[in-house]
Amino acid sequence: DRARVDRWLADAVAGWQAPYGLLSVPLLVENAAAYTWVDRVLVVDVPEAVQIQRLMRRDDVDRELAEAMLAAQATREQRLAVADDVHDATAPIAVLADTVAALHAGYLRLAELRNEGRLPPSRIAWPVHGEP
Repeated sequence: DRARVDRWLADAVAGWQAPYGLLSVPLLVENAAAYTWVDRVLVVDVPEAVQIQRLMRRDDVDRELAEAMLAAQATREQRLAVADDVHDATAPIAVLADTVAALHAGYLRLAELRNEGRLPPSRIAWPVHGEP
């Protein structure tokens, strides 16, 4: 439940030794109000057609159900609107190491800015799922 996750996160962050951490939240936009405290949003993105194909394969469902599952979630445009960073998950696996290295370097720099009190505010609260 939400309270248990919040307690776990508070405990984890209190003892944090790393310069930054990553939190995986598949339905972040749909629950944006609960995550306004995050500093940055990384969206792992693929076109809708790829999402449908992957859902069909992963969950062994037909196209109609996969499309209905996506329709119940925030749109790709809504996810991208809150993104500070975007990883193109259709890119060849060979570029993944370079992408991760670049993100890591950027996040280390942002951690420095945060420690100096100069980190820009998060954009996560906008737009909230369901708003235009």
